[in-house]
Amino acid sequence: MARRTARWTAGHGLQLSAEAVAEMRSQLPEVAEHVVLAVIEEVPSYTDAFSGPMGETIRNAVQLALGGFLSLASGRRGTDPRTPTAPAVEGAYQLGRGEARSGRTTDALLAAYRIGARVSWREMSTTAVRTGVTDDMLVSFAELVFAYIDELSAASVAGHNDELATTGRVRQRLLERVVQHLLGGAPTDDVLAAAERAGWEPPTTLTAVLVPESQVRPVLGDVSPATIQAGDLPDLDGGALLLVPDAHGRRRTALLRTLRDRGSIAGPARPWLEVRASYDRALRARTLGIEGDTEAHLPRLVLTADADALADLRERALAPLAGLRPGSAEKLTQTLRSWLLHHGRREEIAADLFVHPQTVRYRMGQLRELYGDRLDDPEAVLELTIALG
Repeated sequence: MARRTARWTAGHGLQLSAEAVAEMRSQLPEVAEHVVLAVIEEVPSYTDAFSGPMGETIRNAVQLALGGFLSLASGRRGTDPRTPTAPAVEGAYQLGRGEARSGRTTDALLAAYRIGARVSWREMSTTAVRTGVTDDMLVSFAELVFAYIDELSAASVAGHNDELATTGRVRQRLLERVVQHLLGGAPTDDVLAAAERAGWEPPTTLTAVLVPESQVRPVLGDVSPATIQAGDLPDLDGGALLLVPDAHGRRRTALLRTLRDRGSIAGPARPWLEVRASYDRALRARTLGIEGDTEAHLPRLVLTADADALADLRERALAPLAGLRPGSAEKLTQTLRSWLLHHGRREEIAADLFVHPQTVRYRMGQLRELYGDRLDDPEAVLELTIALG
């Protein structure tokens, strides 16, 4: 922004007399100090800004800006004829960057420029009138003052925005390094060092949340500002990973409310250094088509943790039914599952299967013939419960 060609100021037709410019230049330190004092008095965030190195930088920028203006008003040109005020504009740009680093907003910066324009115009116009500047020329002089200040303020805003963007990108990269360490199983000292470099205060717990790309912004607006958004991860398949701090206990309810109807998946809250476990569970839930709270689907997640083992267990548990016709085997399997889940209560089993209690009695008789004493063996019952869960 600071290096763009100047606007109206570069082609203005004003040229003050050498006498007027010389007198104004002699007064620059005094005018600059009056500008500084007015800014301190009228913009609260600048009250303590002019002490230390940053204060000296701002004072120098004010004098540079005023000096550049006088060079412009006298008809002088800089090294580049397209940008006669290039040093001042560059100084304004760097001032904007410095103000962003100091934590001041563009509102405060623009307010300072407005005050600077007012004070500078008041004092320099007084000198201009005293040195015989005509009314017509004074009007042009006013136009030049405010166009020049507008140009400088735009450069400062650009510097401010660029600094924030750069700082944000750098911090995001540092935070992504924290995520890489956490998910990659790096030593604790490495993770702590990465968190310190990123300026990120480790929480008590982290919760891994998988969010569709289209929902990232609204979700981030409702969760902790300390939430980390991970960069591209091969497992995400177009989605995004958020690591939400301290969303455990009652706070989990608020997180789940935020995620409702957003196609998101929340893993369990885990001690922050163990967030990989939360991420893995959220990924597994996604492969099963589970959305929302993974804690609400723990039995299914447990039962499907080892699909091959579950298939082998199911085959062994249902071996006594292998010789039956498919239709009969299916009815008896459903009855056996309901019997296990309802602890043998015939009326509840009948209601669950939409059959008569006598039908349940008949089928259970068949199952006891096929399984024998195994239906009374706790280990066998456990296997059947898991296999049919």
